[in-house]
Amino acid sequence: MRLTFLGATGTVTGSKYLVTTPDERILVDCGLFQGYKQLRLRNREPFPVDPKAIKAVVLTHAHIDHTGYLPLLVKNGFRGRIYCTPATRDLCHILLPDCAHLQEEEAEYANRRGYAKHHPALPLYTMADAEFCLEHLSPVNFDTEWRLGKDLRCRLAPSGHLLGASFVTLAWRDRLLVFSGDLGRPHDVTMRPPVPVRHADTLVLESTYGNRRHPPVDPEAQLGDFIRRTASRGGIVVIPAFAVGRSQTVLYCLQRLKARKAIPDIPVYLDSPMAIDATEIFRRHADGHRLTLEECAAMGRAAQYVTTAEESRALSGRRLPMVLISASGMATGGRILHHLKAFAPDHRNTILLTGYQAGGTRGASLLNGAETLKIHGEYIPVRAEVGLIENLSAHADYQETLEWLRGFERPPEQIFLTHGEPASADALRLRIEETYGWNVRVPEYRESFTL
Repeated sequence: MRLTFLGATGTVTGSKYLVTTPDERILVDCGLFQGYKQLRLRNREPFPVDPKAIKAVVLTHAHIDHTGYLPLLVKNGFRGRIYCTPATRDLCHILLPDCAHLQEEEAEYANRRGYAKHHPALPLYTMADAEFCLEHLSPVNFDTEWRLGKDLRCRLAPSGHLLGASFVTLAWRDRLLVFSGDLGRPHDVTMRPPVPVRHADTLVLESTYGNRRHPPVDPEAQLGDFIRRTASRGGIVVIPAFAVGRSQTVLYCLQRLKARKAIPDIPVYLDSPMAIDATEIFRRHADGHRLTLEECAAMGRAAQYVTTAEESRALSGRRLPMVLISASGMATGGRILHHLKAFAPDHRNTILLTGYQAGGTRGASLLNGAETLKIHGEYIPVRAEVGLIENLSAHADYQETLEWLRGFERPPEQIFLTHGEPASADALRLRIEETYGWNVRVPEYRESFTL
């Protein structure tokens, strides 16, 4: 069995792992590269393997950096099944068409405003491509083993990071290859903890927070502090949040703050049709998270839903205090860009980030103190307060990762660290080696290993 790293090396995005046996080629995850331009350009390069030669894809979870390349893979000839949990399938049905819609919208806007470097600007894929790709999704329940080929079997187990998120275990003959996907946290606000994994000959492990601990602070209290402080100066709290997962957690915290009157009585808007749909999926998959049906219903009432572009534009013209949640979480695209253009220049406002910001994204620039943001070809001054609530992250930090590794009954023969910036991956490598004495390696892009 051979493992080739086609993404998520030296970066937290673009997750793609090619597993080759004498009889099959299987792809685990199929995500888009995001962030720095040199990474995003990889999305437009020819795929390293003929998509027609890949038998199946197995997904760890629905986030775009793990699924967003699927429409291109299918467009370029892949005709196999895409295996995932039922919740991941439901989330992909909103995430992938939305990703395509944003690309179409941005290409049209760039062509209309004349700031595109390529004429005409074209999306990576269209909504029609995304819809066609969805026909290949094949849901499989947790802890159900199925065959992917002659000697290859697969099983999914809950990883806790997101609704439907999974550890993927591939069993080839007597060898076990495990992919962590994104590792969840033991005490997440909304998600259940990741289950222990007892056995793996080879483990592919994420390292997003490999050099950091989540601070021991109450994220709900932090959120309340930012809202009260901003409202007292007549400002607006703008929250870029991932439509799936993070938006629901923020809504849950807001509902609890409202219920005990811990924040001023100002309007809260959720300006993300995708996040609205994802909140409904939380209700349908109540067994996959910590919230009760009553809490899900209350979460849905925490904000006024904004669905049309006209309503969204009207919000950008508002100057009275409010809380505005909009995708995307790293400010890479979507309606949040129009809101940042409107609200970032005003010192009374707050731009509140709620999780990891990949290098090269506008979110990372904001955290690094950028005085301007380039949006739609123009530079927007940033005078608003920029805040971060790091403890809302759905990624395990290095200590939580080390604790999860204690669940192995014997050491994996080899651990590969992916899905992390170079400093994070190397820091986690060193911590695992010093704590357990296990073999750890940080692979390079397109590097291949025989297992």
